[in-house]
Amino acid sequence: MEIIELRNKNQFLDQAIQVFWTQWGSEENFKFYEDAILQSATTSSDIPRFYVAVEEGEIIGTYAILRNDINSRQDLCPWLACLYVTEEHRGKGIGAKLLEHGLEVVAEKGYDNLYLTTDLDNYYERYGWKNSGLAYGPGGGSIKLYEKKTAK
Repeated sequence: MEIIELRNKNQFLDQAIQVFWTQWGSEENFKFYEDAILQSATTSSDIPRFYVAVEEGEIIGTYAILRNDINSRQDLCPWLACLYVTEEHRGKGIGAKLLEHGLEVVAEKGYDNLYLTTDLDNYYERYGWKNSGLAYGPGGGSIKLYEKKTAK
């Protein structure tokens, strides 16, 4: 398995847009995902960045590093989002490898912590993530907030 950053003219760029949108989007927001990924692929800024796990030419996992994951905690940055592993590849430690890769990437960029929100129970704790409260979305609902120190 190889973890690849999506950059301009990357061979996986168009396919990755479809994978991210199919997993995380809806019929109404394809352009949101397409534009976010295309802009991140050409920016000189350190984030946002989108990544895919590839095995035998097939995208088997995803994640992103974002400035904010559309929640109330605008004071925290960066965020890990869109962690996904295809069903047929689950249970092989790929999610753990993607999480570790994300921590390494943000450490290299000089960040001390990485944050995420999730509605999953007992997944991130297995990998040393600390539940540090709640974040609130634009619709008013809350979601669990996690953080982990980087290796910086």
